Amino acid sequence: MVNIIVLSLVYLVGISLLLVFNELNYRRLKVKGEFTRKFAHFTSTLAVVPFPYIFTSHWYVFVLAIIFFAVLFITQQIKQLKSIHDIERKSIGSYLLPLSIYITFLISDLSDNKFIFILPMLILAISDPMASILGINIVNYNGKIRIFGRKLAKTYLGSGAFFASSFIISVIAFYFHFKVFDLKTFWLALIIAVTGTLAELISWRGSDNLTIPLSVVLILVLFL
Repeated sequence: MVNIIVLSLVYLVGISLLLVFNELNYRRLKVKGEFTRKFAHFTSTLAVVPFPYIFTSHWYVFVLAIIFFAVLFITQQIKQLKSIHDIERKSIGSYLLPLSIYITFLISDLSDNKFIFILPMLILAISDPMASILGINIVNYNGKIRIFGRKLAKTYLGSGAFFASSFIISVIAFYFHFKVFDLKTFWLALIIAVTGTLAELISWRGSDNLTIPLSVVLILVLFL
């Protein structure tokens, strides 16, 4: 138990240092808030991937999630940590991220299957920022997706990048998990990529931080 508490403190210090580094880049190098926010999203979410191998109970993850939720809420109220909060669009994504990590870990813990946590976090860490950055910053040969004549906030390039990256991540993850790659794992990776892309497509105001991992969890629970 002492080792787990020490590791929890290490994670707290590590994420805190990451936020400080991110804030310095925002203030000194004048990096846009969209980029510093996505960098923090990528690094912090990727850092939690080993959680199932570290924490024996979901309560440790719950405490960590509460702490970082509180940090995000307080810093927004006092107009600090602008590397996270300084974006033009309205978003609750930063608040949903700790919740998403905890819920996904809880389901994984109750299912006694570490993979149910690892794959959704990998997709959330890599595919989501990739889709956002490409979708927002590349204008040429890109455009808003239309469904039944209604223009969505997502772009063709952003959603395409999400689909491709999540499919590749799933294929690689399944290969290492099952030690084999066959037609079943191909179709399962494809289903996850399609489901995750749809979850990202219909989300709004940062809710994809919750809908993406939970949609992947649903497929894994149903088919694994």
